[in-house]
Amino acid sequence: MTAVLDISHLHVFFDVYHALDDVTLSVGRSESFGLVGESGSGKSTLLRAVAGLAPVSSGDITCDGEAITGAHRSRAFFRKVQMVFQDPYGSLHPRQTVDRQLLEPLAVHGIGDAEPRIRRALDEVGLGPSFRFRYPHQMSGGQRQRVAIARALILEPKILLLDEPTSALDASVQAEVLNLLEQVRRDHGLTFVMVSHDLGVVTHLCERLAVMQHGRVVETLTAADLASSRVRDDYTRHLMTASRGFSR
Repeated sequence: MTAVLDISHLHVFFDVYHALDDVTLSVGRSESFGLVGESGSGKSTLLRAVAGLAPVSSGDITCDGEAITGAHRSRAFFRKVQMVFQDPYGSLHPRQTVDRQLLEPLAVHGIGDAEPRIRRALDEVGLGPSFRFRYPHQMSGGQRQRVAIARALILEPKILLLDEPTSALDASVQAEVLNLLEQVRRDHGLTFVMVSHDLGVVTHLCERLAVMQHGRVVETLTAADLASSRVRDDYTRHLMTASRGFSR
């Protein structure tokens, strides 16, 4: 496996709280990798540390051959790595049209040909040209999340960091957005690192996953292992039991 993201002995502190404790993992190129665990286990903090949104106290992150130190991220990094957040309404500017929000990353990175890129991005996420001049409040939650995905894709990244991308959506549209994500990963050969509390979502979308507890990785396994209950750690078994209980 050729790794596109390597994380080694990563520590994150918020004052005295040890949010990430010696996290080490590797994600292969074009792989879909999941992070699961209870609330407060460090899943989202890990994504934010990679993206430069959480302070790294110590440890190493290497992304597509680029060694990342502290809070520094190169402009090339932000073209290669994009993040889709849990709440699409919170991640979109409420007073900007879809067109403006898709144009902004292109302008920041000095990328021309905005018109065809915007049309292509909206088409890829199943939104027609009529959505270009709508505001976030004029769209449903699923449509807003599709815009957020389009904004991430418009820079043609290599890695998408997905922080619970469907948990804020109605159950009826969750499957549509998950199928969309699976399609764009196949079409573009993207690498996904996806946080989810839903083990069913992870086994559907991800090939491997790390189970996190108290800021540490307690187990790394394949989705097939999880689906077949071939797990080693008691905490993972408890998560599986809780997930089955919730789904009934």
